[in-house]
Amino acid sequence: MSTTTTTPARSRAWMPDLHVLGPILALVALVLIGIALNPNFLSVANLTNVLARSAFIGIIAVGMTFVIAAGGLDLSVGSMAAFIAGLTILAMNTILPSMGAGIAVIGVGVLIALAAGLIAGAINGLLVTRAGIEAFIVTLGTMGIYRSLVTWLADGGTLSLDFALREIYRPVYYGGVAGVSWPIIVFALVAIAGEVVMRHTAFGRHCAAIGSNETVARYSTVAVNRVKTLTYVLLGLLVGVAVVMYVPRLGSASAATGLLWELEAIAAVIIGGTVLKGGFGRVWGTVVGVLILSLIGNILNLTDMVSPYLNGAIQGVIIILAVVLQRKGTAG
Repeated sequence: MSTTTTTPARSRAWMPDLHVLGPILALVALVLIGIALNPNFLSVANLTNVLARSAFIGIIAVGMTFVIAAGGLDLSVGSMAAFIAGLTILAMNTILPSMGAGIAVIGVGVLIALAAGLIAGAINGLLVTRAGIEAFIVTLGTMGIYRSLVTWLADGGTLSLDFALREIYRPVYYGGVAGVSWPIIVFALVAIAGEVVMRHTAFGRHCAAIGSNETVARYSTVAVNRVKTLTYVLLGLLVGVAVVMYVPRLGSASAATGLLWELEAIAAVIIGGTVLKGGFGRVWGTVVGVLILSLIGNILNLTDMVSPYLNGAIQGVIIILAVVLQRKGTAG
């Protein structure tokens, strides 16, 4: 009798955890599909381009992992990035005549971007924790506010960085070390730091505890409001970092900047295994999720099988499927 009851348990123990291996297997499958469809897929130029373009979303997605793990959500990151980019460009153009084109102006712009990200994240966090408003409502509102503000700053058009400053700033995106561009390097460093914080610090454990059961976390003397606010502050700061790397790419900002970035960031987090309702976060999985989304877009661009304009629709379907699979896994 005991043998029949323990055998199924032992067999399940030897089965691979698809919740962990699923994203990795999907990434491997996409790589194989890309190789089969286009011989240029594995070229250094193509892979470097994919990684550099995914770095912006990846940096933001690392911060989103902490927010979602703590039971929150931020729909404003794309609009926030557009507003911070516009504000940064406007500020650098304004101080250019007095300071002259040089590294100092770029440095001021970087500080403004990081400070604006911190403040924007703090506003979201305080409205959620102190005002007691649902995160969905808060960030939906600030999404509209930031998008409207950048449209106003650009007077309905585009804010462009002064040409002299653009030439100085370009190496931040196009330069790098040993052939690896700076956005890729920064993304890697942010991802490593995020994984360490999530796995090996009290802050990471507290995020998971709050997302799992906020009431129990309070009884366990976790500073719930402070931790939740800090997750939004961290996300805002990383949006600022992403903007710092993004502005030298095009040297401009408009109402179209950052469109669907929130969708891509949330999709990457969910695909990577972080539970949408909170309680668990996996930064390395988020990185895999970012790469999956980037490769899907890249494969669509390299082939004529499906229009690349359907990329957003595909991402939406992926989010729905990922959440459905999470719920089935939880129910099982």
